[in-house]
Amino acid sequence: AGADGLKVFPAFKLGQDGLKAIRAVLPPATDVYLVGGVGPDGFADWVAAGASGFGLGTSLYKPGDSAGVVGQRARETVAAWDAIR
Repeated sequence: AGADGLKVFPAFKLGQDGLKAIRAVLPPATDVYLVGGVGPDGFADWVAAGASGFGLGTSLYKPGDSAGVVGQRARETVAAWDAIR
């Protein structure tokens, strides 16, 4: 219907096989962003399945985490993204 991007939530329910199936019928230039159950340890596999990017929440912050812990997770997340791009 003319959308140039999609947000998929929760990604862990769709799975990487589901993303591949959706990608098969989308125009190649359509961005697909995954949210919910994704984190830096899975970036490479999700990108290989067709993800354009991610929305992150609990992989960065959990209630009670200190700013230092969140900052460290953020740095690790950026490094993981940079490593596959």
